[in-house]
Amino acid sequence: MNNTYSIGIDIGGTNTDIGLVSADGRCVARKNLPTRQYFDADLYVSDICKKITEMMDEQHVDTIDGIGIAAPMGNYYTGCIDNATNLNFRGVTDLNALVHKHLDIPVTVSNDANAAAYGELVYGGAKGMKSFITFTLGTGVGSGIVIDGKLVHGKTGNAGELGHAILIPSGRLCGCGRKGCLETYTSATGIRYTALELLEKRPQYHGVLAQIPKDELTSKHVGDAAKEGDPLALEIFEMTGNWLGIAMANAVAFSSPEAIFLMGGPVKAGEVLLKPLRESFKKHLCFVYDGSVEIKVSELPDNDAAILGAAALTKAAR
Repeated sequence: MNNTYSIGIDIGGTNTDIGLVSADGRCVARKNLPTRQYFDADLYVSDICKKITEMMDEQHVDTIDGIGIAAPMGNYYTGCIDNATNLNFRGVTDLNALVHKHLDIPVTVSNDANAAAYGELVYGGAKGMKSFITFTLGTGVGSGIVIDGKLVHGKTGNAGELGHAILIPSGRLCGCGRKGCLETYTSATGIRYTALELLEKRPQYHGVLAQIPKDELTSKHVGDAAKEGDPLALEIFEMTGNWLGIAMANAVAFSSPEAIFLMGGPVKAGEVLLKPLRESFKKHLCFVYDGSVEIKVSELPDNDAAILGAAALTKAAR
C-alpha cells in the first residue's frame, strides 16, 4: 500500500473541515474551524496550518504530498478566493501565499463543485472514466465537467457553472442577479420554493406539507413526504426531476460524457427524484447520445465527500 497522504480542506461559510487523507481515499483524521468567526484571512490560514501540523503529529505522518482547498470562488489558476460573498474576509485572498508562510507544501485551490468532480474521479465512481459531469444539489447547484481526463476550467477558472445556465427565461430571481437559473429550480432552495408556490395554488391540499410552518419547510420535508406517497410532494419532485433532466440532456450535447453523477441532500430522496429525472433526460436527450450516458449517484461517502474532493485536487495538479 502506498503510505502517502494529502490534506483536504473544505471551506464553508459556517465551518471549515480539514482532513488527512490516505492514498486509498480514507479520511484518517479530521479537524474543523468556525469560518464565521474569522475576519482576518492571515489569522484564519495560520490556524488552519496549526490544525494540519497537529493532525500530522497525532497520526505520526512526516510528509504530505499536497494540500487541496475547496473554497467558494476558489480560483484554480491563481490559488486565490475571489470576492466570496459568504466569507467575512473580503476581496481577494491569496490562499496559496498565506499557506506558504507556514508550510512548504504544494497547494491547489478550486471551488467546491470542481473539487467534487475530482473527488469522484480519484476516489469515487468515476475511477477510470475520461469524461463525466457531476451535479451537486445543495443550497445552490454546482457542477464539474471532466473531458478527456481533465477538469474544464476555461479562461477564468470558472467554467462549468451549469447551475447558472438559464432554464426558464424570466423565471425565479437567482443570487447571481439573473432570472431563471437552473439552481433556482433544482437546488434544495429551489425545491422549497416550488413547494411554497404549489401550496399557495392548492388551498384544498391538507396533507403533511400543509401542516409545516412555511418558514420551517425544507426540501428534506418534501423528500420525506414524497417517499411516504404524499401527492403534492411527489408532484414537486416530478417537476424537479423534469427540469434537471432537461439541463442534463443539454449538458451532454457539449461534452458527451460517459456518466453524470449526482450528489447532495435532495438526491437522498432516491427514486422519487431519480425516476422522473431519468424519464426527462431520456425524453430530451439528442438521439445521437441515446444509451451512451449513465446517470449515477455519487459513490463518495457523505460525511467525507467534501474533504475527499478537496484532497483529490492535489492529484489534479500533477
